[in-house]
Amino acid sequence: MAVTDEVVALVRASRDLTVALTDQQVVAITRGWVDAWDELAPEFADALAVLLATDADVIPASVLAKDRRLGQALTAARARLDELAALTEVTVTNDLGPVVLDAVDAHLASLQAQLPPEAPGVTLGTLDDDALDAIVARSTQQIASTVALLAPAAEAAMRAELIRGITVGDNPNAVARRIMARTEGAFNGGLARAARIARTEMLDAHRAADLGTAKANRSMIAAKVWICTFDARTCGSCLGQHGTEWPVDEFGPADHQQGRCIFVDRTKTWAELGFTGIEDDEPDRAAQRDEWFAGLTEDSQNSVLGKSKADLLRNGDIAWADLSKRIDNDAWRPSYVETPLKDLLAQ
Repeated sequence: MAVTDEVVALVRASRDLTVALTDQQVVAITRGWVDAWDELAPEFADALAVLLATDADVIPASVLAKDRRLGQALTAARARLDELAALTEVTVTNDLGPVVLDAVDAHLASLQAQLPPEAPGVTLGTLDDDALDAIVARSTQQIASTVALLAPAAEAAMRAELIRGITVGDNPNAVARRIMARTEGAFNGGLARAARIARTEMLDAHRAADLGTAKANRSMIAAKVWICTFDARTCGSCLGQHGTEWPVDEFGPADHQQGRCIFVDRTKTWAELGFTGIEDDEPDRAAQRDEWFAGLTEDSQNSVLGKSKADLLRNGDIAWADLSKRIDNDAWRPSYVETPLKDLLAQ
């Protein structure tokens, strides 16, 4: 049967629920990070005030590296970062179960919506408790291993900002403000990574449950269809993949980190499933994308792709498929990202 807009809406609603949960997670994690910095900032400010109360024009990095107050402030920061990493892990893993269950329900609903009303003899396969528990366990392990890198990376970034030579100049207060701003930025780099973990791992748990349900119903599924979101945040890679079909066993869609695309399983035709005399009408997804993009103003098209890439596409020098490139990441998973302009120009 066809992947109609109704079927897409069923799958997207489930994905949107996962996104809503991750939004709540990010709010909770952010609150923890903000509170932690509010407690840490005075320690760093006091240490810098003492260091900058000097007649020297330059404070060498070696002096900063040995400063007791800065060392104590960094030790306190590492302790808080460890706590924040633990908060991130607990916050994200707590919602894995509901996300996995909802993904299974949405998948079954999308398959049922493609069958004739009250289709006789069709029993949809689902996942047993052991399979569901295994998905949650794998996701939990992945989150734990990724979160373990948060505190060391943020601490190293803070140390790099603090332990380097300082030119005091005529205004020590201005120097202190700049250093504090850089240090806070390094500290909040951990927050950015934590938010990325929440958004990416929750969606991947959803996709794992979706894949498991597809495998349980492989006899009735013809292909997975990649569906992107048409709005100003959509990238060229996702637009290039929109409407492409993938094998039933494919995990995904393997879009970039924090990607918003979905896979929708397209069942075999009603004739192939044994229901004769009924015609299927599959929407032309590529044509929908082309119509959407053509309806944008040139400025909006440039905003989505960048002017140079948009010009290449408008001039016919590249096709949509050229805008998507697979990259491999040993620390995460393969994903499809927008092709760099230099690669497009080299074609």
